[in-house]
Amino acid sequence: MGRALPMTVREEGLPERVTIYEVGPRDGLQNEKAIVPLEVKAAFVERLVAAGLPIVEATSFVHPRWVPQLADAAELVARLDLGGPTPLPVLVPNQRGLDRAIEAGCRHIAVFASATETFAAKNLNTTLEDQFAMFEPVVRRALDQGIDVRAYVSMCFGDPWEGAVPIEQVVAVGTRLLGLGASQLSLGDTIGVGTVGHVGALVEAFGAAGVGVDQLAMHFHDTYGQALANAHAALRQGITTFDASAGGLGGCPYAESATGNLATEDLIWMLDGLGIEHGVDLDAVVATSIWMAEQLGRPSPSAVVRALT
Repeated sequence: MGRALPMTVREEGLPERVTIYEVGPRDGLQNEKAIVPLEVKAAFVERLVAAGLPIVEATSFVHPRWVPQLADAAELVARLDLGGPTPLPVLVPNQRGLDRAIEAGCRHIAVFASATETFAAKNLNTTLEDQFAMFEPVVRRALDQGIDVRAYVSMCFGDPWEGAVPIEQVVAVGTRLLGLGASQLSLGDTIGVGTVGHVGALVEAFGAAGVGVDQLAMHFHDTYGQALANAHAALRQGITTFDASAGGLGGCPYAESATGNLATEDLIWMLDGLGIEHGVDLDAVVATSIWMAEQLGRPSPSAVVRALT
């Protein structure tokens, strides 16, 4: 019996092509308790690039005390081809992180902001307002160096301490980050509580504030099984960039209720069924996730990986 494939049925009004922004090596691994060997991390990035992922976020130049798993960021980046055709962004939390990224020769960085007061305090050790003063010199200096800057906003759909997050508060944070010079805004459902109507309302609110869908990306977590439905809702709004993690790896070290990211394979399966181009080799990503699951000593949480294994 041959391998099952989704039948392609186009849906009117959806984008013809999307960009999958692979976050597995950074967001996928950052919450792993056991330290993953440097060689495994480098091979993970290289395998994802070979599978056709157009962007692969490699690591974070965060202080090792905060995220011990990524303490080898400089050593990892030194092993990668930063001059190749596939961008390999790194997350930088502050000026020191940017210093390290520049020293390592990185050409793409991301900053990580909060949509809520409590998460800003717990994750960034600052306030909702003061975070912008922290990011402004980082973004300005990166742009002066010719480095592209992406901005993540966490807790866009809900916060484990504050509960519901007002849409206008998310829009206010996001527009200020774009105003600093970020080229793209990734809206994070950090604890996975978002639903399809909420997705539509948030994208529409950004549109009303003058932010086009070309400036937005979506970053869904599958805590309540809503990630794919939410991705479909975002497609209907015209979003064309989606963060995903190979095998569904990931979480957030500062929010215990944040479970795995939207699995890259699950997203690809849906896109294939809708006839939306993405340029990624599903079999190669599945093989990579199976391999990584073996390295981690547990099965992949991705439904597609399990079905194809």
